[in-house]
Amino acid sequence: MIYNRKGIIGISIILLCIAIGVLALDPIAQSLEYHDFADNRTFFSIPNFYNVLSNIPFIIVGFMGLYSLYISNKITKLDELKVGYSCLFLGLLLIGFGSGYYHLWPSNQTLVWDRLPMTLAFMALIAIIIAEYLSVTLGKRLLYPLLIVGGASVLYWHYTESIGAGDLRFYILVQFLPLIAIPLILLFMKPTFTYGNSYWWLLGTYIIAKVFEHFDQFIYEVLTAISGHTLKHLIAALGMLLLLNGYNKRQKMAVKY
Repeated sequence: MIYNRKGIIGISIILLCIAIGVLALDPIAQSLEYHDFADNRTFFSIPNFYNVLSNIPFIIVGFMGLYSLYISNKITKLDELKVGYSCLFLGLLLIGFGSGYYHLWPSNQTLVWDRLPMTLAFMALIAIIIAEYLSVTLGKRLLYPLLIVGGASVLYWHYTESIGAGDLRFYILVQFLPLIAIPLILLFMKPTFTYGNSYWWLLGTYIIAKVFEHFDQFIYEVLTAISGHTLKHLIAALGMLLLLNGYNKRQKMAVKY
């Protein structure tokens, strides 16, 4: 197995320190204000109309990814991680349905169906990047443990909310540690494929999407026709479309074992 051991150790230490810092905090409950969106208009008997329908791009891009993976075979991939790429685009497709369902009736009970597919996609993505930049073998070995940890973080949060002791800490780690790990890997490790900038586009659009989510009300007041949360969905889906475009165009540079 050939990869940069010092780089892996360094990144692991950074992530471990962050994880310890988050877990040292008191339990973090899900604020009920999270479910209060700026644009709650109803059209055609669909509540939160635009926040619901703006999930359709996730379904479309997820389907496109699975089509490219299994039908047209356009995606240039690591064959050993085909399950990982499948989980990434299946997770994206399910985000569209899960998030759409959540936005129809926003609550902690429906939010779990939004977050489960998100962790499926997040964990698959980090395993893919590990395989493409560090080691195919390592990425393959970590895929299923990462998927289990991701799903468990959501189920743990959901359980703690059900007993009145909500704790988001593990889910926070699952969502945000990849945002720290991925740039470090992209910066300091050598890629297997061309079009590595597709991952940077994905990260950039995701960060922009989170900013729009944070300023949901302000953006809605300024634009009046569309809210920050709706734009969040559209921009996040755009990021995945850019990644898929890179997957379809890239070529193999080297193989790491």
